[in-house]
Amino acid sequence: MITYADMITLLLVFFIVLYTLSKIDAAKFETLAEALSQVFGAGGMLLDSSGSKVIPGSPPEQMQNIVEQDEQIKDQLELMQLENLKRNLEEYIEENGLSTRVSVGMEERGIVLSFQEAVLFDLGSAQLTPNAHEILTKLTPLMVDIPNYIRVEGHTDDLPINNSRYPSNWELSAARSTNVLQAMINEFGFTPQKMSATAYGQYRPRVPNSNTENRQLNRRVDLIILRNKFAEVEPNSISTLNETDYENFDNL
Repeated sequence: MITYADMITLLLVFFIVLYTLSKIDAAKFETLAEALSQVFGAGGMLLDSSGSKVIPGSPPEQMQNIVEQDEQIKDQLELMQLENLKRNLEEYIEENGLSTRVSVGMEERGIVLSFQEAVLFDLGSAQLTPNAHEILTKLTPLMVDIPNYIRVEGHTDDLPINNSRYPSNWELSAARSTNVLQAMINEFGFTPQKMSATAYGQYRPRVPNSNTENRQLNRRVDLIILRNKFAEVEPNSISTLNETDYENFDNL
C-alpha cells in the first residue's frame, strides 16, 4: 500500500508540474522548483534521505500540501507581476515630475495609486481637468490589460462643503471616484465588471487634518489594483468574468 500510495502521489505531482509548466516562464519555473523542493525534502524524493520513511501525513494530507504549494506559487507569481507593474508606474511618475502629487505603493490588498486633488480636479469640483485626462491617458495603458479588480476611492479633507451640487463631502468624494471610473471605462477601455467606485468623504484621512498641507494630502483619489484573493469577496465576482479573464487568472 505504501508503494502504491507513492506511485499515485508521484503521478499527481507529475501532472501538476506538466500543467504548471505548460507555458514556459523562467520565474515561474524557479518558484515551482523551490516549492517542490520544500514539499519533497532532501534530494527531491518522496522518501526522506535515509530511504526508510515517507513524507509526514497520509496520502490525502500529502495531496493537500501539494495543492497548498500550488496556491502559494500562484500567489508569489501574482506578487511578482504586481511589483513589476508598480515599478513601471513609478518610472512614469518620476519621468514626468509627478512624484510630489502622485504616489504608488504596495499594501496587503494590492497596489495603491494615489492622485492628489490638484492632479485631477479643481478645488471643490468633481470634473476632470484637461491635465487629468492627459495623465490618465499615459498611465492607464499600463493597467488596462491586467485581470485584477480595480477599485476607485474618493477622499476629501474635513472642511465642510454645502452647496447646491454637493451637500456634503460624501457626495463630492462619490462624484470624483465615479467620474474617474467612468473615464477609465468610456475613454480608456477598462472592463466595467472589474471596476467599482467607493466614497469615504473625510473619514479615511491619510494624515491628521491638522493643517493646510495635511488637508491637501487627504484630498485625493486612490486607484486600488486588488490582489486576486480579494476577488472572492466581490459580489458575483466570478460569474461576471468572461472566458479571457478565467485564462488570465489561470496564467497567474
